[in-house]
Amino acid sequence: MKEKNELLMHIYETCDMGVKSTTKLIDLLRDKDNKIKKLLEDELKEYEKYLVKSEKLLKKNKVEPEGAGVMAEMMAKMSMKMDVKKDNSDSNIAGILTEGFTMGIINMNKKIESYRDDCDNSIIDLANDIVKFQEKEIKNLKNYL
Repeated sequence: MKEKNELLMHIYETCDMGVKSTTKLIDLLRDKDNKIKKLLEDELKEYEKYLVKSEKLLKKNKVEPEGAGVMAEMMAKMSMKMDVKKDNSDSNIAGILTEGFTMGIINMNKKIESYRDDCDNSIIDLANDIVKFQEKEIKNLKNYL
């Protein structure tokens, strides 16, 4: 039971951080003339969709959702703000996002492998869907590099 909850929490935290980070990045680019903004808005919708799915699974399994830690959120926002201030070009933003998605894929795949035998298919399927989404976004981001 605990393993299933750990994978579910990881899924939720990933989506929660994705929503918050993407929202912040869109806000930082609001008054800028970046072509990547439409892609970011689509990414946000996907993260929100997966966040809702993970919340439903958590509720079904009677687990209270916990987002990423306050410190992690603060560090991510500060880092993003500095990166965008230094270079807000579409290629720089695409590079940063590609690195983030790559790390996310690696971490999610590790969790899937660790908990594959302990989780029901709905949780594994959701984790795999998120990996596919992140892989698709890396391909989309290549147009901006």
